[in-house]
Formats: sequence, structure tokens, C-alpha cells
Amino acid sequence: MPLLLPAVLLTLLGCMWFPVLASLPANAQIDSFKSAFTGILLEALPFVLAGSLLSSLLQVFVPDAVITRWIPKRPLPAILFACVLGLIFPVCECGMIPLVRRLIRKGMPVYVAIVFILAGPILNPVVFGATLTAFRSHPDLAYARMILAFAVACCIGLILWATVRKNPVRLSMQRENGDVHQNTVRGGKVASLFVHTSDEFFDMGKYLIIGCLLTSLIQTFMFRENLVAIGDKPLGSYFFMMGLAFVLSLCSTSDAFVASTFLHTFPEGALLAFMVLGPMLDFKNALMLLSLFKTKFALYLFFLIIACVFIGAVFMSGWM
Repeated sequence: MPLLLPAVLLTLLGCMWFPVLASLPANAQIDSFKSAFTGILLEALPFVLAGSLLSSLLQVFVPDAVITRWIPKRPLPAILFACVLGLIFPVCECGMIPLVRRLIRKGMPVYVAIVFILAGPILNPVVFGATLTAFRSHPDLAYARMILAFAVACCIGLILWATVRKNPVRLSMQRENGDVHQNTVRGGKVASLFVHTSDEFFDMGKYLIIGCLLTSLIQTFMFRENLVAIGDKPLGSYFFMMGLAFVLSLCSTSDAFVASTFLHTFPEGALLAFMVLGPMLDFKNALMLLSLFKTKFALYLFFLIIACVFIGAVFMSGWM
């Protein structure tokens, strides 16, 4: 199901650009596409692997109770604590919601869990290193990404703490047994670590490949003047990149490499919106959030994420 929307988008792009493709020299275009696709993919894969390994170490060796035991009781320290958790326990957004689901059952407040969902995939050393590598000539974008993600997560956490009074978790989730069933793997925890790492790596890898494929197609076959026309429109560039982030559903350890291919086409604020919105809200995450929370709360959360990221990115673009 998470692959349905990217597949539809790919089909539509193919239909729109087929007349263009027919008029272009095939060999040159194919070589350009292969170079772009291979370059993005090879740069991103080491960071995806590192993120999968760190996520698996947390999954296998760190009990959930260790995290919930240290949550402060007051809202502001609790929100700051949830942001800092990303530095200590770097987990990709692909595995964030199952982890948070267990933490909520063990007593983590929902607003703290939401902050962890939003900040954790971005505010960690692996993602910062990947962003710094992708934007070697513009390191300010890596710092701006961390600052904006922190600010958006804190703002949304405070808004939810102030406005949400009822438990938004679906009744089916609340009634589940608190004990989480885990498949046993012959060989103990070390074997479980490698199995979990490989599963998560290949699970994230398919989204990375789709993202690289679509980005390479856009870069190769879409007329550059069309992209420049979108980039010249302040609102159009932001909405285009935010929509692209939602559809591509890239891992936070690899989206910076995709964003860097648009560096000379779109303003830095639009690239920032792409890199912050994607890990917080994409197609696959939206489905998982809808399965965990009640629909009204989930839609409210989606609105807050989009609005805060957009406003924050516009503000940060004036600062950079």
C-alpha cells in the first residue's frame, strides 16, 4: 500500500514526459539518468545502513522501560527530553511508530511521544552527518535542518499539551496486551541484531530506490526551465518540495542526497522544508499514524506539521 502513490506518480510522470523522451537523444539521456541514479543511491546507502544498525541496537538491547523511567513530569522538560532522545537513540522514521506505540502502552504521555516521533528521525548524529555530506558546499543547511526540526517538534508538543485533553489512541490499541511478542531467532541477541538490521535496511531501501528513481527521472527528463519556473515562484517551490517529500517517503538518512540535486534550482528554504517535512510526515508514516491514533487527532496533527514546517522554513530562509 505505501508504494501505491509513488507508483501512480511514476506512471503519470511517464505519460506526461513520453513525447519529450521521444524527441531526445536516447543514449545521452539514458547515460545521464544512470549517472544521477547511481550517484544518489551510492552516496545514501552507507547512511541508511548505519541508521538501520543503530535502530536495531536500540530494538534488541535497550528495554522500553529505560526510556519511560527518565521522562520528566513537567511538560516543557518532557518535550526537551523527547527531542534529546534522538541524539541518544537514533531511530529512522520507518521504525519510530512501532517503538512509540510500545512506549505509550508503558506510560509515555502522547504529546511526548509525538515529539519523539517528529524529532527523533532528524535530531540524531547519523542524519546530521548525512546532511553535512550531501551539502558539503552549504553546511548551513545541515545546521538549519536541525534547528528547524527542533523548533517544529517543540512547538507541536506544546500545542498538543495545551489543546488535547482526551486520549487520542485508538481503542483497539489501548486494549492490546502490554506484552509485545517478539520472534525468537536462533543464536540469541547477536543473531536478532543482524536479522533486524537486514530487515530494516531492505525495508527502507525500497523507498530509497523509488525516491532516487523519481528524482533521477525529474532531473534527467523534465525540462530544466520548467523546474526553474517552479523555483522562481516562492510559494510554488515550497509546496512542490513538500509534496515531493510526502510522496517519495524517503528515509531521513538519505533524503538530503535527493534534496541536494535541487540545490541550484530551488531556494534553500524549499529544500529545508523538504528535509524536515519528509521524516515527520510522508505517505507511509501517515498511514501508520492513522492506524495508531483516532482520525480526528491524526488530521489535526497533519495540519500542525505542515503549517509549522512551512512557516518555519519561510522564516529560516530569510535568516540563511
